[in-house]
Amino acid sequence: MFSLESSRRTVARTTTVALAGAASAAMMSGSAEAIVNGGEATQSYPSMVSIPVTGVDDPTFNGVCGGSLIDSKWVLTAAHCVDPTLVTLDGSVRIGSEWKKSGGVVRSIAKTVPHPGYKNGEGAPNYNDVALIRLNRSVSEKPTRIADEPGRPGTPTRILGFGTINDAPDPIKWVFPNRLQELDTRRGAVAECAPGYASSTRLCTISQAPKAMACNGDSGGPQIQRDREGRWELIGVTSGPGAPDGRCSEGPGLYTSTPAYAGWIHKAVSRNG
Repeated sequence: MFSLESSRRTVARTTTVALAGAASAAMMSGSAEAIVNGGEATQSYPSMVSIPVTGVDDPTFNGVCGGSLIDSKWVLTAAHCVDPTLVTLDGSVRIGSEWKKSGGVVRSIAKTVPHPGYKNGEGAPNYNDVALIRLNRSVSEKPTRIADEPGRPGTPTRILGFGTINDAPDPIKWVFPNRLQELDTRRGAVAECAPGYASSTRLCTISQAPKAMACNGDSGGPQIQRDREGRWELIGVTSGPGAPDGRCSEGPGLYTSTPAYAGWIHKAVSRNG
């Protein structure tokens, strides 16, 4: 989540290009830490999706975004993860695996549908940062349900991703796990993010662990909460930081509210087959 930096170009953290994994000696797998001071997945998440991408300015930069299976042929992610001015999609996604590069089911991308009002924030929050990916064929993995509404501030939530576990200023020092990571978080009040960041469509998110939050490579991934029956449901899509400047671990995080876009999601799925 948050920024893509390469030897040819530096994109500010708040543009939230959020890619992970330039090929470098810093790459590692199976770390016991993650998302930046989170931990390895404690259960299976059949709706979790990894989306390989390549940086536009540096084709040697191989990264990943996250996503959520919301229908047998549809994945929900962040619009900046399919923005052709920022990234080139690899052409396929992996669904339902706790491993970034193995397991689960792989499907080709048939179509991308970004929100028509999407705008890269360029130093401010992204606007309408939500997009759909249509798969070439259905999958049998169980989709996640979009919540009717996010819980009130203080509600326990969880975030998932394959992003760096180290938010060092130098991207060469970033460390990307191959195993899915999770972090327990909570809904934050609007005032817990910087002025102008959180809103009715952007959820302020606070870590329940010290110095922990989503970071580079977590973009598009899910924020989930428990419903009344104790099942996970989707309330957010990783979009960017909840305040300007600062390191990822200093938080807070900012998530596109999926309940706020449920109407658009259902119409877009219907219109695009």
